[in-house]
Amino acid sequence: MNTSKTIAVIGLGYVGLPLAIEFAKKYPTIGFDINTKRIKELSEAVDTTLEVDSEELSSILSPSLIGLQKSSLGFFPTIDVMDISDATIFIITVPTPTDKNKRPVLTPLLKASETVAKVLKKGDIVIYESTVYPGVTEDECVPVLEKLSDLKLNIDFFVGYSPERINPGDKERTVTKILKVTSGSTPESAKVIDDLYRSVITAGTHMAPSIRVAEAAKVIENSQRDINIAFVNELAKIFNLLDIDTDAVLKAAGTKWNFLPFKPGLVGGHCIGVDPYYLAQKAQEVGYHPEIILAGRRLNDSMGEHVAGQVFKLLVKNDIKIKGASVLVLGITFKENCPDVRNTKVIDVISHLKTYGMHLTIYDPWANPSEVESEYHLKTTQEAPKDTFDAIVLTVAHKEFIKMDLKPLMKKTTVVYDVKGVLGTKADAKL
Repeated sequence: MNTSKTIAVIGLGYVGLPLAIEFAKKYPTIGFDINTKRIKELSEAVDTTLEVDSEELSSILSPSLIGLQKSSLGFFPTIDVMDISDATIFIITVPTPTDKNKRPVLTPLLKASETVAKVLKKGDIVIYESTVYPGVTEDECVPVLEKLSDLKLNIDFFVGYSPERINPGDKERTVTKILKVTSGSTPESAKVIDDLYRSVITAGTHMAPSIRVAEAAKVIENSQRDINIAFVNELAKIFNLLDIDTDAVLKAAGTKWNFLPFKPGLVGGHCIGVDPYYLAQKAQEVGYHPEIILAGRRLNDSMGEHVAGQVFKLLVKNDIKIKGASVLVLGITFKENCPDVRNTKVIDVISHLKTYGMHLTIYDPWANPSEVESEYHLKTTQEAPKDTFDAIVLTVAHKEFIKMDLKPLMKKTTVVYDVKGVLGTKADAKL
């Protein structure tokens, strides 16, 4: 096993970049990504995900690979696979999406494994951070590494799994402040991997007894949260029919010491809205049908239709013609104060409102309009609208929306629906 540490991070998105920057403060670190535009931006100290500010990025950037090799630390972003050939530790942080049938898509992970295999050497370590179902690292990724490198696991090279715990947009719980689970394919490699992460993660690490345990831990973290949110989403539907304020009920119940404080809402994003399907897939492969996990997913996936239906009812109640009604949707990202639009469930609200023939204006100061158009074929704006609307639907609790004056956008009969429960008396109804 190589004792020198030159790190290559494969995939420079919301997970990979912050991690690479932290490692670059202690070790020579090369960031690899297949997105040419992304590499160009990072080379100019620009991070469009807003996870790393320009000042921090600029301070750690190395102007060249040669300069990095001469230094004991620094960060060099590249699109050239040969630039990572001297690395001894490869950390793969590519996304793991699901397809239209909710089945895991391993293509990015396997392609990244192929990339690493091209430059893998004896003694190297490959660490996976991408969310997967138990067994993917050893059963799916390792065979790719072995086949293309002509090396053997635990003889010529080693692997590990350390699930990402990045919370996009969170400036308090950053990568170094979240305890990290680690694992390795041998006891020795597990110790090396744990020591590596412990050198940059101030919150500490937890060494799992096996790679499969670490993979399973990641999947259930988000599945548990998904199920808990599904429960309060179901409560919100029930209490709405009973004309009871869900938020008031949760506050009252929350006075008990062991009550878990979850709130209803749209559950999307690259983790909670996806990870349960990974566990469900593996469970079904071994002959078990996971009822609670899939029931929670179905309920959370239904919330977009529920919100649109509630807006429809409020418009009818105010005698507003549904077809052609003007609706302002506030927010399209999957969470507040973050530009990430991956797997946002606001899309479900928009789609169902459109089926009623409503005319939508989508305003989000955080979301990149070109990215939204490319991903969802929707027109959005980062400029605050000046028209008036029949309905205003707050779907994302961006700080700009919480302090926004809605009165200039309203008619006498305008309906304000607050999905996130942050508008207080400004809203006519909330989830």
